[in-house]
Amino acid sequence: MKQRKHPVWVRLVLLMLSVALLMSIAPDSVVIPGQAVTQAEIDELREDSKELSTQRKDLQNQIAALRSNKNALLEQKQLIEQQMSVIQEEINNLARQIVLYEQMIAEKEVAILAAQEEERVQYELFCERVRYMEEDGQVNYWAILFNSSDFSDLLDRFMMVEEIMEYDNEVMNNLIAIRERIEADKAELEQAKGEKETAKTEQENNKKELVSQQGKVDSLITEINAEATQLQQAEDALRAEADKMNAIIAQKEQALLAQLAAEGGTIVSEANFIWPISSSVSHHNWISSFFGSRIHPVTGKPNNHTGIDIPVAGGTSILSAKSGIVLTSGYNSSYGNYVVVSHGEGLSTLYAHMRSRAVAEGDKVTQGQTLGYVGTTGSSTGNHLHYEIRVNGNRLDPLTYYRGSTLYAYSGGRTQLIDWSNY
Repeated sequence: MKQRKHPVWVRLVLLMLSVALLMSIAPDSVVIPGQAVTQAEIDELREDSKELSTQRKDLQNQIAALRSNKNALLEQKQLIEQQMSVIQEEINNLARQIVLYEQMIAEKEVAILAAQEEERVQYELFCERVRYMEEDGQVNYWAILFNSSDFSDLLDRFMMVEEIMEYDNEVMNNLIAIRERIEADKAELEQAKGEKETAKTEQENNKKELVSQQGKVDSLITEINAEATQLQQAEDALRAEADKMNAIIAQKEQALLAQLAAEGGTIVSEANFIWPISSSVSHHNWISSFFGSRIHPVTGKPNNHTGIDIPVAGGTSILSAKSGIVLTSGYNSSYGNYVVVSHGEGLSTLYAHMRSRAVAEGDKVTQGQTLGYVGTTGSSTGNHLHYEIRVNGNRLDPLTYYRGSTLYAYSGGRTQLIDWSNY
């Protein structure tokens, strides 16, 4: 069957409308973001936040159960420190939520502007077509049909009217859809702004809670020092816990070295160690407790110290002595918050009693990179860094790796330059 051909004027009108429609559907001003934030990403963080909140409540219940037990002061301190670690995780989680909300808000604002521009182009197109019909004297579809010269022309005009009506409906539907999309985006934008402010408020409350909990730890430290004679049994348990962790660290190091050997990889590290506290920090080179036999600061009893203690202000950055890979980053009742870095060839360093940790297990770190911040978590009664160096799992005196450095022994409020002739 031979296809009916529209008159030239009909084809020109339809062509003009088709081009205008294409222009209206994809205006040049529309910006499509590359990787948009999804609600699923935020929901996942919020679920993690709920789990952290549950952990915090469980720890609070344990703390409450021990509150009246004067023989469990150290245990209370450790539980509060664990709770502080959870609060810090909540703060970090909320910080990630805030970043995603800010990104989502920016994307919604761009989407609304693009949709509003698209709506403007569509509306102007529709108005232009109405003006064209009015100027041409074709006010309605019936006028177009009744002005047909013959039956053949009537058929052509009828087909054109059908296509124009379909186009008109499509333009109107597009306008309605764009308007609905704008309203939905505006609603989501306001919701995102509200949830962002809620997250910021919660984050600030958690920061205040962290300060409050640190105050409780400080009070407990004072009580612990006053009740030191009651803590020998606890110290025995802590020493056993430290030995257990030492075995776990050795196993992890062996596993890491075996994995690297299988993959044909190595840990590239410097020949020399740097001091784990920046020289810009006051008294960074003071040592309050040496490696080997000493009087334990908590129990007042003789014991074997497995590293050196560097007393500096809480919150001071702790630096990686050499480049390497983080073997473990966690909390332990003896070491508190601690990090162990493997430097290859069986050599590793341990940094303990941190207020908080800045790296995770498996992270590659460079010499001088911040691993965490000085604190007094675990078996500790004052802000300091407990620093160990291990070779093939055996703890060695860290000072043997810093011969000739300007370091001071600090005790009883007095300092004395270390005499390297003893090393």
